[in-house]
Amino acid sequence: MATDVAEQTETKEGFIRGLGLLDSTMIVAGSMIGSGIFIVSAGIGRETGSPGGLLLTWIITGILTIFAALSYGELAAMMPKAGGQYVYLRESYSPLWGFLYGWTLFLVIQTGTIAAVGVAFARFLGVLFPSISPTSWIIAPINLSTGYALSLSVQQFVAVLLIIFLTILNTQGLKLGKIIQNLFTSAKTLSLFVLIVLGLLIGGAAGTFSGNFENLFAVQNVSEIKPDWFASFLPSVTVEQGLYGIVVAFCVAQVGSLFSSDAWNNITFTAGEVKNPQRNIPLSLALGTFLVISLYILANFAYLATLTFTEIQTAPEDRVGTLALQTIFGPIGATIMAIAIIISTFGCNNGLILAGSRVYYAMANDGLFFKATSKLNKNGVPAVALILQCVWSCLLVLPRTRSGKVVADVEEYGNLYGTLLDYVVFAVLIFYILTIIGLFILRYKRPDAPRPYRAFGYPFVPVIYILAATLISVVLLFYRTQTSLPGLAIVLSGVPVYFIWKLLSAKTDEQEQF
Repeated sequence: MATDVAEQTETKEGFIRGLGLLDSTMIVAGSMIGSGIFIVSAGIGRETGSPGGLLLTWIITGILTIFAALSYGELAAMMPKAGGQYVYLRESYSPLWGFLYGWTLFLVIQTGTIAAVGVAFARFLGVLFPSISPTSWIIAPINLSTGYALSLSVQQFVAVLLIIFLTILNTQGLKLGKIIQNLFTSAKTLSLFVLIVLGLLIGGAAGTFSGNFENLFAVQNVSEIKPDWFASFLPSVTVEQGLYGIVVAFCVAQVGSLFSSDAWNNITFTAGEVKNPQRNIPLSLALGTFLVISLYILANFAYLATLTFTEIQTAPEDRVGTLALQTIFGPIGATIMAIAIIISTFGCNNGLILAGSRVYYAMANDGLFFKATSKLNKNGVPAVALILQCVWSCLLVLPRTRSGKVVADVEEYGNLYGTLLDYVVFAVLIFYILTIIGLFILRYKRPDAPRPYRAFGYPFVPVIYILAATLISVVLLFYRTQTSLPGLAIVLSGVPVYFIWKLLSAKTDEQEQF
């Protein structure tokens, strides 16, 4: 049997360069598509107040995401090393900035998303198997305070099992991980495409589409957006209140669409395993983001073809995708959507688990993370980093938030990671802005460095992203202070940890010299 020479090529670190252009594109697309596209349009609809506002929000998100991906392509081609964005920040600014990103990634961005996607998988598996319930307790809630509790329900247990299962598979080597990624990304992309076709053809036949588009920017049932305590001097606004109201509404609405479109940068974490990374990473970033954003925008056209705008705004539990399929197929539509989301979340978590561990590996090699995570196993993957990521992700599944609501004498509980993810949306934007500013810094600091790919539309495309993302961040700081400031606090908590780690690393090096 012939051997694929490229598949067996190893880097000096021991990574196997086994990811081709298709594999890399599947990681980009697969990490982006989770369950958000089937849910967040309801909230966006309430905040923007019109069918046109809903579509425009997704279009803005699409443009920003593609602009960011095109800008990252230059950094990826210039520094095709494991760790991706961590490396870019380290080289553009200092090791501290790289560490702050890696610290936040491990603490909540990557692990919290893995936990969230795991529970989403279990929740929709519960549609098919009702025994997978959020209130079937293995360990009943233990109230820790008025705000928090710990529990282990059957639903949580299934989420933990999924995370452990995918982690074990990824310790077996890159080849198995990429096969799973390609298979499930293809399946969920096809599922989303089928939803779009059904919505446009079958749903559109009911005349809903023309009704929504006759009132494209007619505002209805719009939510008032209130400033948080930090900015109590600012007015509450709606999209109807002039330019200021429009800007605030669309910036706040970006939270759902941007988060649903996030994780496209994960392919940069695995740069040490991509064949011809100077070519394939920039291409996969462009192709993957364009594919997913196109599907997301078309999915919202399908929703508007199938459902009235009021139905989108008031979809039960915000499950717009489920309501659309129920409208087309009746009660079985909920089952079809559950299967689609099960496939989607399984593939999404595989990509997140595969990629995230490479950042902790890069940090450890710089003496900024647990030393054991700097090693590759016999299969050429950072197994200890994978296991550590798995343990923390599973632990994030267990804490619960207490809402104080009691329904039928049963207290309702939320999930801690959901709160944490709200906190870091602001922080994630800040890191994206800093990374793209780093593009300009490195052009100045290293003008002669090899750049196999130069950012498309430079300097205009990167500048547009920086300005737009900064505007969104400022609005979130004032109108979503309760989540923005804690997110910033999570990032800044890494500053003392960085200096402690540096100190401990220096002492360890001294001991090893003796």
